[in-house]
Amino acid sequence: MTLIAVMAIMVLFATALLAVAPTVQMEVQREKELESIRRGEEIADAIRKYVVFYRGSKLPETIDDLLEGLPQGTKKLQILRPSAATDPLADDGKWGLVKPEPSVVAAFAKRVQTYNNGLLPPNPSPLLDRFAVVIVNNVNTETTDDASSFDALDIDFPTDNTPFIGVVSRSHRNSVLTYYGIDNHSKWIFTPLFRGSGQNVNFGDRSRPPVPPRSPQPPRE
Repeated sequence: MTLIAVMAIMVLFATALLAVAPTVQMEVQREKELESIRRGEEIADAIRKYVVFYRGSKLPETIDDLLEGLPQGTKKLQILRPSAATDPLADDGKWGLVKPEPSVVAAFAKRVQTYNNGLLPPNPSPLLDRFAVVIVNNVNTETTDDASSFDALDIDFPTDNTPFIGVVSRSHRNSVLTYYGIDNHSKWIFTPLFRGSGQNVNFGDRSRPPVPPRSPQPPRE
C-alpha cells in the first residue's frame, strides 16, 4: 500500500510538471529574448559612438572593432561590454552584420514607422544622415508588396569583415516578444538609425495581453 501511495504521488508530480513545462519554457525563452534585445541595443549605441568618433568617415567592420574601443590618449574608451558581443538566441552566439544598404534596413525602418503611428524617428546624430538618406527615400517610395516582402526576408548575414550599420540575430525562430511589432528573431535589426537621441525600446510580449502601440515619445537624454 505504501508503494502504491508513493507511485500515486509520483504520478501527480509528473502530471504537474508536464502542465507547467510549457509556461516555464516560454518564460526562459522570453528572458533570452529580453537579453538579446538589451545586447542588441548596446551594440546599436556602440555603432553610434563609433560613427560619431570618426565623424561619419567609417563604419565598424567587425564586432571586435567595437570591443577594442576608441582611442583616448594612450588608452582606449570602451564602448561595448564583452557580453554584448554574443547573441544569446543564436546557436553559435554570433551576430549577423547589417550593411548600410536600403534593401534590408529600409524594410525594418518601414516597420518602425508603422509602429510609431506613421512617424520615423530622427537619427541621434547628423553624422548618421549620410547612411540614412537613401534608406528614407526607399521607405517613402516603398509599395505594399515591398513592405510585405519583409515577412519573407531570409538573408544569410555575414558575421565578419564587412562595414555594418546594425546587427541582427541569426536565429530564425518565431519569438515570444515582439520587437517593433516583429515576431521573428532574424528580423530584429539593432541599428542607431531612426532611433532618436534616446534608446526608446519598443517591444511587446505575445504571452501577455496585447498593448496598443505607444505614440512616439520625445527623445530622452
